Amino acid sequence: MGPPLPAAMEPEEAGWGRLGGGQLGGRGLLELAVASGVAAWATWAVLLAPGFRRVPLRLQVPYQPSGPQQVANALALLRGRAGKTVDLGSGDGRLVVEAYKQGLRPAVGYELNPWLLCLSNYRAWKAGYHGKVSFLKKDLWKVNLSDCYNVIVFLAPSVKPPLAAKLLAELPDEARVVAGRFPFPSWTPSSTLGQGLEQVWAYDMKEVRRAAQSGVGGSPV
Repeated sequence: MGPPLPAAMEPEEAGWGRLGGGQLGGRGLLELAVASGVAAWATWAVLLAPGFRRVPLRLQVPYQPSGPQQVANALALLRGRAGKTVDLGSGDGRLVVEAYKQGLRPAVGYELNPWLLCLSNYRAWKAGYHGKVSFLKKDLWKVNLSDCYNVIVFLAPSVKPPLAAKLLAELPDEARVVAGRFPFPSWTPSSTLGQGLEQVWAYDMKEVRRAAQSGVGGSPV
Protein backbone atom coordinates (compact mmCIF):
# COMPACT_ATOMS: atom_id res chain seq x y z
CA MET A 1 0.00 0.00 0.00
CA GLY A 2 1.46 3.38 -1.02
CA PRO A 3 2.10 6.36 1.19
CA PRO A 4 -0.91 8.50 2.24
CA LEU A 5 -1.90 11.38 -0.02
CA PRO A 6 -0.58 14.80 0.97
CA ALA A 7 -3.09 17.03 2.70
CA ALA A 8 -3.52 19.10 -0.47
CA MET A 9 -4.63 16.00 -2.33
CA GLU A 10 -7.15 14.56 0.12
CA PRO A 11 -10.31 13.49 -1.77
CA GLU A 12 -12.54 16.04 -0.09
CA GLU A 13 -10.23 18.81 -1.34
CA ALA A 14 -9.09 17.39 -4.68
CA GLY A 15 -12.44 17.75 -6.47
CA TRP A 16 -15.65 19.77 -6.09
CA GLY A 17 -16.03 18.86 -2.42
CA ARG A 18 -14.60 22.13 -1.15
CA LEU A 19 -14.97 25.72 -2.27
CA GLY A 20 -13.30 28.70 -0.69
CA GLY A 21 -11.87 26.67 2.18
CA GLY A 22 -15.17 25.06 3.25
CA GLN A 23 -17.26 22.12 2.17
CA LEU A 24 -19.79 23.04 -0.52
CA GLY A 25 -22.43 20.45 0.43
CA GLY A 26 -26.15 20.83 -0.17
CA ARG A 27 -26.40 24.22 1.45
CA GLY A 28 -23.46 25.49 -0.58
CA LEU A 29 -25.00 24.27 -3.81
CA LEU A 30 -28.23 26.04 -2.93
CA GLU A 31 -26.40 29.27 -2.18
CA LEU A 32 -24.49 28.96 -5.46
CA ALA A 33 -27.72 28.45 -7.40
CA VAL A 34 -29.32 31.46 -5.71
CA ALA A 35 -26.25 33.58 -6.44
CA SER A 36 -26.34 32.53 -10.09
CA GLY A 37 -30.01 33.43 -10.30
CA VAL A 38 -29.37 36.83 -8.76
CA ALA A 39 -26.55 37.44 -11.24
CA ALA A 40 -28.81 36.56 -14.16
CA TRP A 41 -31.55 38.83 -12.84
CA ALA A 42 -29.06 41.65 -12.35
CA THR A 43 -27.92 41.31 -15.96
CA TRP A 44 -31.52 41.55 -17.14
CA ALA A 45 -32.23 44.51 -14.88
CA VAL A 46 -29.19 46.46 -16.03
CA LEU A 47 -29.07 45.61 -19.72
CA LEU A 48 -32.59 44.76 -20.83
CA ALA A 49 -35.15 46.00 -18.34
CA PRO A 50 -34.67 49.82 -18.57
CA GLY A 51 -37.66 51.29 -20.35
CA PHE A 52 -40.00 48.42 -19.45
CA ARG A 53 -40.64 49.96 -16.04
CA ARG A 54 -42.68 52.72 -17.66
CA VAL A 55 -44.89 50.29 -19.58
CA PRO A 56 -47.80 48.44 -17.92
CA LEU A 57 -46.92 44.82 -17.22
CA ARG A 58 -49.52 43.41 -19.62
CA LEU A 59 -48.05 45.45 -22.48
CA GLN A 60 -44.41 44.57 -21.90
CA VAL A 61 -42.65 42.45 -24.52
CA PRO A 62 -39.32 40.72 -23.71
CA TYR A 63 -36.54 41.14 -26.26
CA GLN A 64 -36.08 38.20 -28.60
CA PRO A 65 -33.95 38.68 -31.71
CA SER A 66 -35.39 37.76 -35.10
CA GLY A 67 -33.70 35.03 -37.10
CA PRO A 68 -32.35 35.66 -40.62
CA GLN A 69 -35.20 33.77 -42.29
CA GLN A 70 -37.81 35.60 -40.23
CA VAL A 71 -36.32 38.92 -41.36
CA ALA A 72 -36.19 37.79 -44.99
CA ASN A 73 -39.80 36.59 -44.94
CA ALA A 74 -41.11 39.76 -43.31
CA LEU A 75 -39.41 42.03 -45.83
CA ALA A 76 -40.46 39.83 -48.74
CA LEU A 77 -44.08 40.71 -47.89
CA LEU A 78 -43.19 44.42 -48.08
CA ARG A 79 -41.17 44.22 -51.30
CA GLY A 80 -41.92 46.98 -53.78
CA ARG A 81 -43.95 49.09 -51.37
CA ALA A 82 -43.40 52.77 -50.67
CA GLY A 83 -43.89 55.01 -47.66
CA LYS A 84 -42.64 55.16 -44.11
CA THR A 85 -41.63 51.80 -42.63
CA VAL A 86 -41.59 51.28 -38.86
CA ASP A 87 -40.67 48.41 -36.58
CA LEU A 88 -42.63 48.51 -33.33
CA GLY A 89 -40.29 47.30 -30.59
CA SER A 90 -37.27 47.25 -32.89
CA GLY A 91 -34.90 45.42 -30.52
CA ASP A 92 -31.38 45.29 -31.94
CA GLY A 93 -32.40 47.06 -35.15
CA ARG A 94 -31.79 44.28 -37.65
CA LEU A 95 -35.22 44.57 -39.31
CA VAL A 96 -34.94 48.33 -39.73
CA VAL A 97 -31.45 48.13 -41.20
CA GLU A 98 -32.48 45.41 -43.62
CA ALA A 99 -35.64 47.32 -44.58
CA TYR A 100 -33.55 50.35 -45.52
CA LYS A 101 -31.14 48.15 -47.43
CA GLN A 102 -34.03 46.82 -49.50
CA GLY A 103 -35.31 50.30 -50.35
CA LEU A 104 -38.00 50.81 -47.71
CA ARG A 105 -37.43 54.43 -46.73
CA PRO A 106 -37.67 56.17 -44.38
CA ALA A 107 -37.05 53.27 -41.99
CA VAL A 108 -37.65 53.86 -38.29
CA GLY A 109 -37.46 51.70 -35.17
CA TYR A 110 -39.24 52.44 -31.90
CA GLU A 111 -37.57 50.96 -28.83
CA LEU A 112 -37.46 51.91 -25.14
CA ASN A 113 -34.41 49.96 -24.04
CA PRO A 114 -31.32 52.23 -24.22
CA TRP A 115 -28.90 49.32 -24.54
CA LEU A 116 -30.76 47.91 -27.51
CA LEU A 117 -30.85 51.38 -29.06
CA CYS A 118 -27.06 51.55 -28.76
CA LEU A 119 -26.80 48.13 -30.40
CA SER A 120 -29.17 49.25 -33.16
CA ASN A 121 -27.13 52.36 -33.91
CA TYR A 122 -23.94 50.31 -33.96
CA ARG A 123 -25.56 47.89 -36.42
CA ALA A 124 -26.60 50.80 -38.64
CA TRP A 125 -23.11 52.32 -38.49
CA LYS A 126 -21.51 48.97 -39.34
CA ALA A 127 -23.82 48.62 -42.35
CA GLY A 128 -22.93 52.13 -43.54
CA TYR A 129 -26.38 53.54 -42.78
CA HIS A 130 -25.54 55.82 -39.85
CA GLY A 131 -27.79 58.87 -40.07
CA LYS A 132 -29.93 57.22 -42.75
CA VAL A 133 -32.09 55.05 -40.49
CA SER A 134 -33.66 56.22 -37.24
CA PHE A 135 -33.97 54.49 -33.88
CA LEU A 136 -36.13 56.45 -31.47
CA LYS A 137 -36.52 55.94 -27.75
CA LYS A 138 -40.31 56.05 -27.72
CA ASP A 139 -43.10 53.95 -26.28
CA LEU A 140 -44.79 52.26 -29.22
CA TRP A 141 -48.15 52.66 -27.44
CA LYS A 142 -47.78 56.45 -27.47
CA VAL A 143 -46.45 56.90 -31.02
CA ASN A 144 -48.86 58.26 -33.62
CA LEU A 145 -48.81 55.88 -36.59
CA SER A 146 -51.02 57.86 -38.97
CA ASP A 147 -48.13 58.49 -41.39
CA CYS A 148 -46.89 54.89 -41.46
CA TYR A 149 -47.53 52.67 -44.49
CA ASN A 150 -45.42 49.62 -43.62
CA VAL A 151 -45.53 48.34 -40.06
CA ILE A 152 -43.47 45.42 -38.76
CA VAL A 153 -44.65 43.72 -35.60
CA PHE A 154 -42.60 40.96 -33.93
CA LEU A 155 -44.42 41.00 -30.59
CA ALA A 156 -45.99 38.56 -28.13
CA PRO A 157 -49.59 37.29 -28.52
CA SER A 158 -50.68 39.05 -25.33
CA VAL A 159 -50.25 42.50 -26.86
CA LYS A 160 -51.85 41.76 -30.22
CA PRO A 161 -55.48 42.63 -29.27
CA PRO A 162 -54.71 46.12 -27.84
CA LEU A 163 -52.21 46.72 -30.65
CA ALA A 164 -54.83 45.74 -33.24
CA ALA A 165 -57.15 48.42 -31.83
CA LYS A 166 -54.37 51.03 -32.06
CA LEU A 167 -53.49 50.09 -35.64
CA LEU A 168 -57.13 50.18 -36.71
CA ALA A 169 -57.56 53.62 -35.19
CA GLU A 170 -54.41 55.20 -36.60
CA LEU A 171 -53.10 53.56 -39.78
CA PRO A 172 -54.16 54.76 -43.25
CA ASP A 173 -56.13 52.40 -45.48
CA GLU A 174 -53.08 51.92 -47.71
CA ALA A 175 -50.96 50.60 -44.85
CA ARG A 176 -49.73 47.03 -44.59
CA VAL A 177 -48.90 45.32 -41.29
CA VAL A 178 -46.50 42.38 -41.22
CA ALA A 179 -46.57 40.23 -38.09
CA GLY A 180 -43.86 37.74 -37.21
CA ARG A 181 -43.95 34.74 -34.85
CA PHE A 182 -47.64 35.20 -33.98
CA PRO A 183 -50.57 36.38 -36.16
CA PHE A 184 -53.29 38.82 -35.14
CA PRO A 185 -55.94 36.41 -33.84
CA SER A 186 -59.01 38.18 -35.26
CA TRP A 187 -57.61 39.42 -38.56
CA THR A 188 -57.55 37.54 -41.85
CA PRO A 189 -54.14 37.87 -43.54
CA SER A 190 -53.82 39.03 -47.13
CA SER A 191 -50.84 36.73 -47.54
CA THR A 192 -48.44 34.63 -45.52
CA LEU A 193 -44.96 33.24 -46.00
CA GLY A 194 -42.87 30.57 -44.26
CA GLN A 195 -43.71 27.87 -41.75
CA GLY A 196 -43.37 27.31 -38.03
CA LEU A 197 -41.31 29.93 -36.20
CA GLU A 198 -40.33 31.53 -39.50
CA GLN A 199 -43.90 32.20 -40.64
CA VAL A 200 -45.02 35.79 -41.14
CA TRP A 201 -48.44 37.26 -41.96
CA ALA A 202 -49.32 40.38 -43.96
CA TYR A 203 -52.49 42.39 -43.32
CA ASP A 204 -53.77 45.18 -45.59
CA MET A 205 -55.64 47.69 -43.47
CA LYS A 206 -58.28 48.39 -46.10
CA GLU A 207 -59.21 44.70 -46.13
CA VAL A 208 -59.09 44.46 -42.33
CA ARG A 209 -61.47 47.41 -41.99
CA ARG A 210 -63.77 46.06 -44.68
CA ALA A 211 -64.00 42.72 -42.87
CA ALA A 212 -64.61 44.49 -39.56
CA GLN A 213 -67.45 46.57 -41.05
CA SER A 214 -69.11 43.54 -42.62
CA GLY A 215 -68.73 41.46 -39.47
CA VAL A 216 -66.54 38.87 -41.20
CA GLY A 217 -63.95 37.26 -38.92
CA GLY A 218 -65.61 38.32 -35.67
CA SER A 219 -64.18 41.13 -33.54
CA PRO A 220 -61.97 43.68 -35.38
CA VAL A 221 -59.32 43.29 -32.71
